[in-house]
Amino acid sequence: MVFAVAAAPMLAPLPAGAETIESALVLAYQNNPQLNAQRATVRATDETVPQALSGYRPRVNVNSSIGEQYTNQLVSSGGVTMRQEGTTVPRSVGVTATQTLFNGLQTANRTRAAESQVSAAREGLRVLEQTVLLAAATIYMDYLRDSAIVDVQRSNVRVLEETLKQTRDRFNVGEVTRTDVAQSEAQLAAGRSQLSVAESNLNTTRANYRRIIGVDPGRLAAGTPVDRHLPSTLAGAIERSQIENPSVTAAMYGIDVSFLQVKIAEGALFPTVSAMINVQQSYDSSLSVPQMFTALAAAQVTVPIYQGGAEYALIRQSKETLAQQRLVLDLTRDQARASVVQAWGQLQAAKAQVASAQVQVSASETALNGVREEARVGQRTTLDVLNAQQALVNARVALVTAQHDRVVASYNTLTAVGRLSPQVLRLATTVYDPSVHYHQTRDSWFGVRTPDGQ
Repeated sequence: MVFAVAAAPMLAPLPAGAETIESALVLAYQNNPQLNAQRATVRATDETVPQALSGYRPRVNVNSSIGEQYTNQLVSSGGVTMRQEGTTVPRSVGVTATQTLFNGLQTANRTRAAESQVSAAREGLRVLEQTVLLAAATIYMDYLRDSAIVDVQRSNVRVLEETLKQTRDRFNVGEVTRTDVAQSEAQLAAGRSQLSVAESNLNTTRANYRRIIGVDPGRLAAGTPVDRHLPSTLAGAIERSQIENPSVTAAMYGIDVSFLQVKIAEGALFPTVSAMINVQQSYDSSLSVPQMFTALAAAQVTVPIYQGGAEYALIRQSKETLAQQRLVLDLTRDQARASVVQAWGQLQAAKAQVASAQVQVSASETALNGVREEARVGQRTTLDVLNAQQALVNARVALVTAQHDRVVASYNTLTAVGRLSPQVLRLATTVYDPSVHYHQTRDSWFGVRTPDGQ
């Protein structure tokens, strides 16, 4: 039967050496350039934490100077006035260390805000991971579908070619008319056109497969749904999406960042207390002072009184941003809920479509066989046979498409819940852990090389 060939890529046992949907997901997870770029973005965000922590650390500067100075001055001593004139080369070197002791908790709040930004960036990475894995699963199933449709159309062309040959033979012996031959020729031309379209679609899918997965498709094994990783009920899926969907959790961290930005802005109204130590050695600073050493230790308190009102405007602006982020969280939760409901409905519909398509194929095969038998005894025309053949082809294409939609819908639902990840799918790959780079750089006091040596 034609369908046995057409459905083989989706339904057949695993061929030896065939690529599986899980291995395709692994390749996309490891090699997708967009995903790797997002990982680099997260690593860059990690550096905001040591930047914030630098507010706790002292600042040390070394300064030195050298120059040439001409002096012409009158000096009075004991009632005697003398003129001093000459050229010196003043030189100095010194060290200044400054330590902030209190700044309205701005450093502490900046550190917490940076940590929340890192957490939000990680959730953004999870969003993109889900997007890439879903795209990889979709293109995998697209290729299976399109290659199966090509097989269906190719088999259809072979059947129509044989039908045309038999019709011409019957025409030669006077059993049918020229009209029957023309109908067979027209149907064959249409079948070849459909085959060309299917082959074109397959070529496009092959190019997209390489773009997303990173390699050309080979022999692909059957794709299977991931229903086992889904909650058993729609209510359970909605509840988990409100907790695990990375878009929701990213919005939660966004609220934390905005709240801390308010505290940082309010900290500008508090006094700033700092300590300073300065040590300096000077030479030839004047004609009468050939050498001088100074050391200074001081505490400085700065109390802001009025800065033109900018600090108050910044506080109000930060509070409005916080209110906005809270609304964004509500919107994100609503979108997550709607996505789950939509994906769940599509999954249930896809399951029903597969069952209906299987019945349609079986009924179309029976109808075609019956029409052919009736045509042999003159109770059906050639056009009836051709129509029944086209109905069977349409049914087989519908089944292949339904099988594709069934698998993709399960992945889409898992994405809406927020559980499409290498850990949940248990992919055979090393999972990228963004916390490794974070801990490598968080407490770095100096150094310009990244942990990977760049």
